[in-house]
Amino acid sequence: MAHHHHHGNNHHHHDVDNIKVAFFLNLGFTIIEIVGGLYVNSVAIISDAIHDLGDSLSLGISWYFQKLSHKGRTPTFSYGYKRFSVLSAILNSVVLLVGSVFILMETIPRLIEPEQPDAKGMVALAVLGVIVNGAAVLKTRKGKTANERVVSLHLLEDVLGWVAVLIGSIVMSLTDFPILDPILSLMIAGYILFNVFRNLKNSLRIILQSIPPDVNTKDLENQLQAIEHVTKVHDMHTWTMDGEYHIMTVHLVLDKDVDLDTGAAIKAKSRQILKAGEIDHVTIELESPNEHCDLEEC
Repeated sequence: MAHHHHHGNNHHHHDVDNIKVAFFLNLGFTIIEIVGGLYVNSVAIISDAIHDLGDSLSLGISWYFQKLSHKGRTPTFSYGYKRFSVLSAILNSVVLLVGSVFILMETIPRLIEPEQPDAKGMVALAVLGVIVNGAAVLKTRKGKTANERVVSLHLLEDVLGWVAVLIGSIVMSLTDFPILDPILSLMIAGYILFNVFRNLKNSLRIILQSIPPDVNTKDLENQLQAIEHVTKVHDMHTWTMDGEYHIMTVHLVLDKDVDLDTGAAIKAKSRQILKAGEIDHVTIELESPNEHCDLEEC
């Protein structure tokens, strides 16, 4: 079974390109940002640069894994490479986690002894930051895979970080309030950490093969049991490859032995129900009423 959701077909041509564009935008801007942050003596901008450097690395990994995830099945990976995009999402989260710790180590001394940054230079960098990262968000925003969602979230964090830096730098250029710079830096780090843990949780759910949140297995079980000749549904297992492509195996117990054509009709009806319930790939086993199944309790 190789059918996809309709919403996935067009998107699969664009996700790699979207991540590639976001990668080059991010990497180019990170270099400007590191130089600019050091020049204007702003820990908020340097912390955002660390974050962006992490994002650039993450985007590079994401771009590679997203390309890899479209390869078909191989003798080693019978489901193809879809799950590699989840591995990428986990790696990205770890990179951001390390970056956030680095930001906190740099920022805390500045809270104790604030240094006055070049606020006007900060305003110019912040405006550029909002524009460049905003463009990258628009490229990845409609992503469906876990990988694209994490990438888009990274970039959205960057935009919000730059909006905060822009407001802070305007305030600092009008008033003598240098402690605002490390305060902004801490806010950026806190926001990153909050989202990192949320993303790690979602990615680990996929890796640990939990039932996808958008699949209602109880409802699907009831619908399958309502099919003519089906008396019982058991050994139903549901998981997702990448947060988008869902897989199910299920056993259907019949009320009597049926011929092959009737069996095929029951399977076709089951597939129709499961496809409508967001299942992309299904394996159905039919059992006669007297057949003993060792997996019944599974």
